[in-house]
Amino acid sequence: MSTPSAGRRNEKIGEVTSTRMAKTIVVRVTLRSAHALYGRGVTRHHSFYAHDAEGKAKPGDIVRIVETRPLSRLKRWRLVEIVRAAAQLPTREQIAQALGEAELQRDTRRPAPAPQPPQEVQS
Repeated sequence: MSTPSAGRRNEKIGEVTSTRMAKTIVVRVTLRSAHALYGRGVTRHHSFYAHDAEGKAKPGDIVRIVETRPLSRLKRWRLVEIVRAAAQLPTREQIAQALGEAELQRDTRRPAPAPQPPQEVQS
């Protein structure tokens, strides 16, 4: 009976969907294959729980995970590297620094029309 060596472990690349647990990330892996009968491409998704000891991964990151020994009831994968970080939106402070605080305070929407007083009909 042979066991896989450390260099031949199963690897997957997927997107981080959740980081709500301590030291655990949920990675969604897209699996593409051909349909057995019709040959058309079929897309399936599978979620894996992976160990992230340093808490580096953020939702939206593309990461590489590798198989490892069971770490908990659901965790059997470990984060190896962040392949591509998710795009970071600028914070309110960064926008205020670039544009100036007055631009954030100004309301650029059109003002609502003032209500017209009812007109009296004379007979």
